[in-house]
Amino acid sequence: MNRMKPSFAMLIALAAVGAPAQAFAKQREARPVEARAGIAAGRIDATVSRAMAAFDVPGMAVAIVKDGKLVHAKGYGVREAGKAEPVTPDTIFQIGSNTKAFTAAALAILVDEGKLKWDDRVIDHLPDFRMYDPYVTREFTIRDLLTHRSGLGPGAGDLMFVPATDMSRTEIMRGLRHLRPVSSFRSQYDYDNLLYVVAGEVVASASGRSWEDFIETRIMAPLGMTRCTASLGRVRDRSDVASPHVVIDGKAKPVAAVNMDVIGSAGTINCSLADMTRWLSTQLGEGRGPGGLRLFSPERSAEMWTMNVVTPPSPALDGLLRTHFSGYALGWGVSDSFGFKRVAHTGGVIGTVTSVAMIPELKLGVLVFTNQESGAAMQAVSNQILDAYIGAPQRDWVEIASAYAAGKAAEADATEKDVAARLAAAAAPTLPLDAYAGTFRDPWRGDAVVRREGGRLILKISRTASLEAELQPYSGNIFVARWVDRSINADAFVRFEQGFDGSVSGMKLQAISPATDFSFDFQDLAFERI
Repeated sequence: MNRMKPSFAMLIALAAVGAPAQAFAKQREARPVEARAGIAAGRIDATVSRAMAAFDVPGMAVAIVKDGKLVHAKGYGVREAGKAEPVTPDTIFQIGSNTKAFTAAALAILVDEGKLKWDDRVIDHLPDFRMYDPYVTREFTIRDLLTHRSGLGPGAGDLMFVPATDMSRTEIMRGLRHLRPVSSFRSQYDYDNLLYVVAGEVVASASGRSWEDFIETRIMAPLGMTRCTASLGRVRDRSDVASPHVVIDGKAKPVAAVNMDVIGSAGTINCSLADMTRWLSTQLGEGRGPGGLRLFSPERSAEMWTMNVVTPPSPALDGLLRTHFSGYALGWGVSDSFGFKRVAHTGGVIGTVTSVAMIPELKLGVLVFTNQESGAAMQAVSNQILDAYIGAPQRDWVEIASAYAAGKAAEADATEKDVAARLAAAAAPTLPLDAYAGTFRDPWRGDAVVRREGGRLILKISRTASLEAELQPYSGNIFVARWVDRSINADAFVRFEQGFDGSVSGMKLQAISPATDFSFDFQDLAFERI
């Protein structure tokens, strides 16, 4: 549901990772590396048109900044399917996890001002901060908040805000202490969102103003980003806002924008393409923005683009982008492509995905925003543009993305068919339905209620209106949760556990489909009956 997003490697070339090998064989033509002049506007238009058609994307916005100049900025399609209002460079999009680079920049400004250091301990700024392990709590630094090496699993705790809940920022931060690690501290990369929420609170503590106020007054206002806000709730003029779209029953359909303002610094900025080009120019200018304004120092810029943790390699990605290294810096992913350093990130919320990619040596930046959650469409356009500048071999990224999407869809469909067949043949549950009914509690997510309605069970997870599902018998004490809201592409297995006396003592959940977004971290839940 939330698209905040999966592993950086997958998002940097979502069209490539995991696609069938034969889809890439003809793309790997050896060629000397040399920068090219760029890409014609007509070819951009054609690529966007094909990508939108291939992935049912109603609207898209694309911009290119080169050598300090805006060389392309254009909207395509419509803001909402079935309506005529066009996407323009001024249309506002939710940029999701591209917010993280703003949070890193806010901290960089405070480092420049001497108010904190990257390797300060978090508890010295936020005394109530706690992780599951006391040692990790004591040693956790501001740098650790930004680098996805905490030891937590991918998207750990995201169910505290996905789908939208009524949990407060304080409750979310307190939930961290109950999340069990899946790896050793600083030993590997696993993408998270909650620790960026903590990073925003460090900004507030060190600056004396909220993260939202800091971003708007210290970054957006000085750069002239007048159509950008730190959160959805702060968007005042909603006359030109992209509607998010989710594929339901095979068709992209508009859905209401989800307000996740509670996570702020992890992913709530709203911005237009035109204003984001000013941010892009500032990044490429090593902290110097349009008009010569210095936002942060070149030293801080270099630090934000320096790898802190290695990200997992992908054979398909390495072959397509001629990659020798891949890692995560401070709010940015870093890698190389055909001999050029690449600094990039993606982000998204329900129904919207965005991409920011830069080749610093070429003073090149590319923005792609879409109002549908097809990461493949977004990356196809971004990669096609980047190829034209870095001397990559000729290849068709829409074709590559389509092969990827077809492979992933086939994998998900096979899983769904298998589950459907087993549901159709399922025997009665091990226990009478009334035996499963009751209230269950997880230490970080709160309560869930299982109730009987006639001849069926209903699961309702608290603090959100969206997580309610019928529980369909699957095997023994295992049920399938089919969420009533079908825009939530995250049906789950529910396994009830029995104590030695035979009564139900708890339940655990696990996503069914391999395509489920990792922010539905059902596997981190451990409900006990109360």
